[in-house]
Amino acid sequence: MSLKRSDFRFVHRLRVRWAEVDMQKIVFNAHYLMYFDTAISDYWRALALPYEAAMQRLEGDLYVVKATLEFHASARVDDQIEVAMKCGRIGTSSIQFTGAIFRGDEHLISGDIVYVFADPSSQTSRPVPQALRDILLGYEAGETMSTVKLGAWSELGADAQRIRTEVFVQEQRIPKDLEHDEADLTALHAVAHNRLGQPVATGRLIPTGAPGVSQVGRLAVHRVLRGGHLGQQVLQALTDAARARGDREVMLHAQRSAEGFYERLGYQRRGEPFDEAGIAHQEMFVPLR
Repeated sequence: MSLKRSDFRFVHRLRVRWAEVDMQKIVFNAHYLMYFDTAISDYWRALALPYEAAMQRLEGDLYVVKATLEFHASARVDDQIEVAMKCGRIGTSSIQFTGAIFRGDEHLISGDIVYVFADPSSQTSRPVPQALRDILLGYEAGETMSTVKLGAWSELGADAQRIRTEVFVQEQRIPKDLEHDEADLTALHAVAHNRLGQPVATGRLIPTGAPGVSQVGRLAVHRVLRGGHLGQQVLQALTDAARARGDREVMLHAQRSAEGFYERLGYQRRGEPFDEAGIAHQEMFVPLR
């Protein structure tokens, strides 16, 4: 079966490591299944679905029942390869993913993985939920997997607090009394939801006291979904809101580890690094006019 890169919407990129090849510097056959499995994990990220929480919401889980590979050519050490995946078929209780591995335009490997949706306690199959069916088909049709809503704390606070608690309090160990403050009551909040209605990212916009200058803060993305553009969507929604009301600048206190993320979105450094809640930060800003 010959496939083309253009047959796929989703592509996971990786470089072949020395630990994955034999003495001829050719990838061990079993590693191709690992490549496909890794790509499937990123596929769920592209759906904006935190896998464990999503399966709990759907009251089931997915179990591999069949995996096949077809070899056309070998990948070699240090090759930059692309692992492409797509949902090829959804049956009553099964989901088939078709995959292909490319080195440039060269099609190296074909693969098919079949999952069965089942009750996690008994592992007996059950029908694929309509919500999951719609998400998979929607993604393959090019639909958006998340939406960002703007609003007040009274409307979005519960969902925003859920993400912020997971990221700042539980993950980064920031004291809860520092994470939540009175500014939440007057801030403009943004929350991204996936197509199951689960909150997956959040941020807020508050005035700084300087005319025409707003501050983005509390930007947080669900841990397993980072790198999937959710943070960018939330930040863009808040920036657009600031621009629409006539602000001339948006600034923020970026954690030093996230400076590159903000720079790629046009933010510039200002001043010297500083400590905030025990974490190194850098002030950054973007002009709006």
